[in-house]
Amino acid sequence: MVDTRSINQQIRDFDGQQQVWLFGYGSLIYRPGFSYLESRPAFIKGWERRFWQGSHDHRGTMAQPGRVATLIEKPNAICHGMAFLITPEVFSYLDHRERNGYLRFSTPLYFSDEVQGTDKALVYVATPDNGAFLGPASELEIARHIAHCHGASGPNKDYLLNLHAALNKLGTPDPHVESIARHLLQSA
Repeated sequence: MVDTRSINQQIRDFDGQQQVWLFGYGSLIYRPGFSYLESRPAFIKGWERRFWQGSHDHRGTMAQPGRVATLIEKPNAICHGMAFLITPEVFSYLDHRERNGYLRFSTPLYFSDEVQGTDKALVYVATPDNGAFLGPASELEIARHIAHCHGASGPNKDYLLNLHAALNKLGTPDPHVESIARHLLQSA
């Protein structure tokens, strides 16, 4: 497993701030697991959600890593999710939860219910150069992979299907997630 906790603790983009917006695009949308001051539907630009990151801890094992969401840079892309207003005390929980290859980044955040206005947000991204990165595959291959993985947080398919349901509930379905979920359900 690639443990990024110590690297993230050295990132100082949000030092001195009493409150920080956190952008969630995967399991944070439906299962934050921490206390927050406020939550709002939001999106970020220039990133797309992809099931290209390996999960050796939560949704898979070292021998059979699951596939979970990360963000890939893509011009003109929009990724919808949920923003949580948090205090810096939550960082240690997040660093532990996102330890398998995810790094803290700062990105402009746009709230879905506002025409204008942005805020700076913290987002955890597993970049292609991390050791747990599995990379691209067809959505059918990803679905087949997910169907057979299970980790400490449960079956990998639960992660996918819960994210799929949460995005649909927000009214922001993601074509990549939709396609993987459809393949998974057709093969069940």
